[in-house]
Amino acid sequence: MISNSKSNTKLKAVDFFCGGGGMSFGMLQAGIKVLAGIDNEENCRKTYESNIGEGKFIKADVFELTEKDLQKKLGLQKNDNELILIGCSPCQFWSIINTDKKKSEKSKNLLIEFERFVKYFYPGYVVVENVPGVLRKKKESGLEDFITWLKDNNYQVHFDIHNVNDYGVPQNRKRFTLVANRITDKKVFPEPLKNKKPTVKDFIGCHNGFNDIPAGHKDESNFLHTTSNLTDINLKRIRKVAKDGGNRMGFANDKELQLKCFIGKDNSFKDTFGRLWWDKPSPTITTKFNSISNGRFAHPENDRGLSIREGAVLQSFPKDYKFHGESVGAIARLIGNAVPPEYSKRIGKAIIENHRDAISY
Repeated sequence: MISNSKSNTKLKAVDFFCGGGGMSFGMLQAGIKVLAGIDNEENCRKTYESNIGEGKFIKADVFELTEKDLQKKLGLQKNDNELILIGCSPCQFWSIINTDKKKSEKSKNLLIEFERFVKYFYPGYVVVENVPGVLRKKKESGLEDFITWLKDNNYQVHFDIHNVNDYGVPQNRKRFTLVANRITDKKVFPEPLKNKKPTVKDFIGCHNGFNDIPAGHKDESNFLHTTSNLTDINLKRIRKVAKDGGNRMGFANDKELQLKCFIGKDNSFKDTFGRLWWDKPSPTITTKFNSISNGRFAHPENDRGLSIREGAVLQSFPKDYKFHGESVGAIARLIGNAVPPEYSKRIGKAIIENHRDAISY
């Protein structure tokens, strides 16, 4: 178990749709006690419990979980100024990524279900993190009505689209984030970085403890410096991609290697088979970051995709965070779906600072 930061705050959080614990872990690191993480996926339990310590993992479908059930399970009080309710619901339905909307249709109402718990408990703070699409479709997603209710019930509400790279994460990842506070008259959110923002080189590479390895390398240790195998033709392709930021144009004129779907479409999906740049943040770490055919996920120099641990640290998970899953793909999904812990930690610290200001008056 990774220890959390010491703090004299009495703030405590319940993390809805907790996944593998990215948001919970960041809150712990800030110094906030995490009472529980709630998720409908049993395969998140072992990873969550291995890292969050005292925080309980509650397997529950939020559509079936009642407010009174949760109150009884955790001993929660209504109108608790020190309670933070966090909702980072699965977001496939509102994502711009081309996904099967029928499969994810149920997820479109998860924010509305989360709102039910906020109205019942009336906590001191509310945090919501999601894809930018929930704001673009704020009427349909239920966000517009939720923000209106928060404002009508004495919350100061910050909400916007933020790039996590501005908050210490070495990744371009734009997310909708809302922080509501009824303790003070301030809108709460951390300040963005004013100086150098983190890049890939700050987190991976031999100088950061990541040895050069080939495609298909299996790391049997908890470090999980494990990479997906590549077919012979994909190995030939990646070898022709320029180091440090090259893309599939490196093999576009090779009749053997060019993909048929890209013939005559040189300007489409250029990131496919692309390499990361050392001196830039990575692209968004998705649930398929371990596959070079799913985006710019090739190592800047090695002829392979990112390892599981490399993807995790680019999401700002510490090197000793313990991941558990039935396969490399299952662990990659946990990592790609997570809220970057560094982003969460900074939000948590901003909430703590606001709460201390309120107490000092």
